[in-house]
Amino acid sequence: MTPAELLTDAFERVHGVVHQTVDGLGAEELAFRPDPEANSIAWLVWHLTRIQDDHVAGVARSEQVWTAKGWYERFALPFEASETGYGHGSDDVAAVRVESAELLTGYHDEVFEATRRYLSGVTEGDLDRVVDRAWDPPVTLGVRLVSVISDDLQHAGQAAHVRGIAERS
Repeated sequence: MTPAELLTDAFERVHGVVHQTVDGLGAEELAFRPDPEANSIAWLVWHLTRIQDDHVAGVARSEQVWTAKGWYERFALPFEASETGYGHGSDDVAAVRVESAELLTGYHDEVFEATRRYLSGVTEGDLDRVVDRAWDPPVTLGVRLVSVISDDLQHAGQAAHVRGIAERS
């Protein structure tokens, strides 16, 4: 298995959990929060997709799907286009309202496809390329991609957990 195949498999797993979690849900279920400080399904899936979009576009040196494909306008959230959800508080989480699961999965699907296209050209030698010198030690491509996968899987699992709570409420 090549590094590109391994990384693609990991992102495919995120993609599958996102669909299993949100498919068939309406606006109220997507906005459900177990308590006023908790994250909603909509916010978790939007955030994990924004992080993947932001970070993969950054290492690919390309424009984010969020702005390039009009998703920023379609979501019409009360945030700047650069927002990813990092550092959001309770009021920001509550502001992420979507009318359908299809909006979330449509954006996620396009980000997943952009990620897959980028990964198809990644070689073992690329993984050691430094992509962020703001950290000590500097962040390599391999570390950045594993970080995104880890963050995405955690948030996708959290969203699935919230769906389970919502279904039992």
